[in-house]
Amino acid sequence: MGCLAPKPLLLALLSLALCQGRVVRVPAGSLVRVVGTELVIPCNVSDYDGPSEQNFDWSFSASGSSYVELASTWEVGFPAQLYRERLQRGEILLRRTANDAVELHIKNVQASDQGQYKCSTPSTDATVQGNYEDTVQVKVLSDALHVAASSPSSPGQGPSLHLGEPFELRCTATTASPLHTHLALLWELRHGPTWQSVLGLTHEGRLRPGPSYEQRYHGGDVRLDTVGSDGFRLSVSRALATDQGTYRCVVSEWIEEQGNWQEIQEKAVDVATVLIQPTVLRVVVGRNVSVAEGKELDLTCNITTDRADDVRPEVTWYFSRTPGSTVPGPHVLARLDRDSLVHGSPHVALSHVDARSYRLLVRDVSKENSGYYFCHVALWAPGHNRSWHKVAEAMSSPAGVDVTWLEPDYQVYLNASKVPEFSDDLTELQCRVVDMKSAEPSVRVTVSWYYRMNRRSDDVVTSELLAVMDGDWTLRYGDRSKQRAQDGDFIFSKERSDTFSFRIQRTTEEDRGSYYCAVSAWTRRRNDSWVKSKDVFSKPVHIFWASEDSVLVVKARQPKPFFAAGNTFEMTCKVSSKNIKSPRYSVLITAEKPVGDLSSPNETKYIISLDQDSVVKLENWTDASRVDGVVLEKVQEDEFRYRMYQTQVSDAGLYRCVVTAWSPVRGSLWREAATSLSNPIEIDFQTSGPVFNASVYSDTPSVTRGDLIKLFCIVTVEGAALDPDDMAFDVSWFAVHSFGLDKAPILLSSLDRKGIVSMARRDWKSDLSLERVSVLEFLLRVHGAEDQDFGNYYCSVTPWVRSPTGSWQREAEIYSKPVFLTVKMDVLNAFKYPLLIGVGLSTVVGLLSCLIGYCSSHWCCKKEVQETRRERRRLMSMEMD
Repeated sequence: MGCLAPKPLLLALLSLALCQGRVVRVPAGSLVRVVGTELVIPCNVSDYDGPSEQNFDWSFSASGSSYVELASTWEVGFPAQLYRERLQRGEILLRRTANDAVELHIKNVQASDQGQYKCSTPSTDATVQGNYEDTVQVKVLSDALHVAASSPSSPGQGPSLHLGEPFELRCTATTASPLHTHLALLWELRHGPTWQSVLGLTHEGRLRPGPSYEQRYHGGDVRLDTVGSDGFRLSVSRALATDQGTYRCVVSEWIEEQGNWQEIQEKAVDVATVLIQPTVLRVVVGRNVSVAEGKELDLTCNITTDRADDVRPEVTWYFSRTPGSTVPGPHVLARLDRDSLVHGSPHVALSHVDARSYRLLVRDVSKENSGYYFCHVALWAPGHNRSWHKVAEAMSSPAGVDVTWLEPDYQVYLNASKVPEFSDDLTELQCRVVDMKSAEPSVRVTVSWYYRMNRRSDDVVTSELLAVMDGDWTLRYGDRSKQRAQDGDFIFSKERSDTFSFRIQRTTEEDRGSYYCAVSAWTRRRNDSWVKSKDVFSKPVHIFWASEDSVLVVKARQPKPFFAAGNTFEMTCKVSSKNIKSPRYSVLITAEKPVGDLSSPNETKYIISLDQDSVVKLENWTDASRVDGVVLEKVQEDEFRYRMYQTQVSDAGLYRCVVTAWSPVRGSLWREAATSLSNPIEIDFQTSGPVFNASVYSDTPSVTRGDLIKLFCIVTVEGAALDPDDMAFDVSWFAVHSFGLDKAPILLSSLDRKGIVSMARRDWKSDLSLERVSVLEFLLRVHGAEDQDFGNYYCSVTPWVRSPTGSWQREAEIYSKPVFLTVKMDVLNAFKYPLLIGVGLSTVVGLLSCLIGYCSSHWCCKKEVQETRRERRRLMSMEMD
């Protein structure tokens, strides 16, 4: 099909952009609609890259032969006279959904609208480049769908039912369509202005619950059934408060065309309005009653309700001390469940007197039974699948019960027989009962101990139970005292029939506060059980002592302020304390190196200690030559003396006493009370002795692998001249196997001042030797140098100087600057043996190749000549013949 001829002149200007591979599409197959419904036919152009909006023309053919102009998006006078009036009334209209898409709407479809509809795009193209029109068949059916409500009540006036009761709603739907159509049904409920889906049956025969009814549908509470050939029933097994509202039945008719489903029409009808009436339930208990001790308490709970169906009550009796609470509390006396099973105790009975009366009977009442009684009733209705649901519940007004008896008369006094003055002292309290009539053999007394912390007057103070004694004199501990009672720190006892005692073996700071006791009178019941009848509280006793902080002062003193190296250093520490009970002291001597000491600046070193039992222990004193060089002893109960014999220059620093005060707890245990640090005593040697320096020299800084390396560590002395016999040195050699000093140094060898050499263990084959070649020179040899021996080498020297007293003094350790050594490879020696081996192997391989070639040529050529001669003889014989 070619392009259509242009109609207006302006359309010719757009023809070049409109015919370039376009395809016009309408729905495939045929469309089916019912008289009176709305018909919508979409039409769009694919592969279109023309102007902003594409124009469309619609035509209609009733018989399929000739088409009548129906509507156009471009020309106003395009439609035929038959359809202009319907276009003006709005029954037929075109609605553009995109630049390349439009929809044809026909409202209130008529039987004459059945036929073929063609959608085309006007074009002036000279050649055809696509499909410029498409047609669709529309079938119009008569309205054969009938929907009606078949509820027992008239539409708009639904059933009125109680909460939990079942209800059913019905509607009928039939169709007489000549085509094979399917019906879909949906029940909806209106809450205010919106409709909510309840349960539906799709055109494919599937049940689909609404979002709010999925759980109830799967539980079987909401169902949809068919009744007969045209009836649909919505069943609700138990009504909820949310089920109130107007229900309607929505029926839609569907048809299948070429595998696609089309909804051809839909109708809805209001079925009923459901009203949910709340269940009336009133619970009444008798008025306040008074009963004597040991008698029976009889109360009746009367129920009034408007439910006449099969509901089962659940009755529960509560007991409370206060009448105003809406929720009586967790104390349940008895309960009768919906299966008429009684749950109670041997002293409480619950019985069903008649259809609406329930009796509570409490036997052998006591003072504890005085209070308020409540009756709670819950009504349960049966549901689907043997389930039950609560439809109503109510609580009665409280019924006050007063149990009267003759209380015993007595008084209680609490006094402190032992009051603590310090922590860890003993505390003893006695609780006595006076004016108790001995003519009451049916009464026995027990005690309860309480503790209350002393706080400010505006703070809320709560009492804490320490221990309580039951009627059978069984003692139970509170949370605060349970562990300490198990450890034997808290002791509760009954000394006499009228006296109870409480003892704290070791009173702590947390035990300060107020203590009081409560004596309870227990009365024997008729069944030989004991019930508490009265509590009498004593006045509190305050346990308090001055809580001054412990004070510990330590003063160090040096009897001899001036001394020289090699002399004995002596320091005494005097201790004074306050607010510490029976203290014992432990002493620790510490030394702090001066800032100028490069080996360990500002390092605190523990030297020797003495504990509270006078046991001496060396802490970090590691000088093997001076094991007995320090002494710490106790001079008096509060004074200690420290001595250090044959002091050395390395002992310079600040010395202190760290004293800890210990208080006895019980038995042989001690508690740390306070710790204090003394003032420092300084050891400073004022000397103008020599100054030592160290340096490293090597005449072979670069060697070949396997050669000898010589390294000299040279010590120089500046200042006062010393006799060589008065000097000694500890020398150690280190190596850093890297081009820089970024790796950790490795100890190679060391030589002490007594001439003993120690070699470190290494993983390669080169050997080391260290010797003293002169008074101030030390030689390190590396025999058979290897590649691993390259790097930086330096030495460390610790000088020892003999003092005028004859003792040796160790000076500060000094380090030399490193010297770098390299190890080269001997190329001639490295390649000598490989070259000899290569030449020898090449000669052998050449001779062997010549031998193999000679043998091969000798045997192979000889065989080939013989064969050739035989062939020649054959030719000669043939020629002669």
